[in-house]
Amino acid sequence: MSIPVVSIVGQRSNSGKTTLLVKLITEAKRRGWRVAAVKHDVHGFEMDKPGKDTWKFAQAGADIVAISSKEKMAMIEKVREERTLDEVIQRITDVDLIFTEGYKHANRPRIEVFRSEVHEELMSKPEQLIAIASDKEFNIGVPCFDLNDAKGICDFIAEKYNIK
Repeated sequence: MSIPVVSIVGQRSNSGKTTLLVKLITEAKRRGWRVAAVKHDVHGFEMDKPGKDTWKFAQAGADIVAISSKEKMAMIEKVREERTLDEVIQRITDVDLIFTEGYKHANRPRIEVFRSEVHEELMSKPEQLIAIASDKEFNIGVPCFDLNDAKGICDFIAEKYNIK
């Protein structure tokens, strides 16, 4: 059985995607779910700290740098081209649910974050959505949750994907 993937999307920065996702992860963990979170970054990022051993390995030219301990493991890989969401999630195992943020062009079930002070209209077509998280009500045939209703959204996800 494949791991369910739910994308949290919004039209632009500061729409509340990260805030909602943090609440959803917190609620999912309270329920005992194992959760992965995948962030799409269009600006380029630096994850390692200058001066640390793994940073030195990357600076020396390593294409893949990994660090592992008894509590966690991380890997940074230089790529020739951006990986698709499918390629990224194929590497994730042993979780109940994968949340993504920012993959608004990926063909995955999505919850759109809509704040009336930031947006004028939904960016997604109704058939792309499984739900909306908003400060206003929408009547387009998918559930509409309050932006702060992480419990309600997780209840919905649990029922939709049969997560215990």
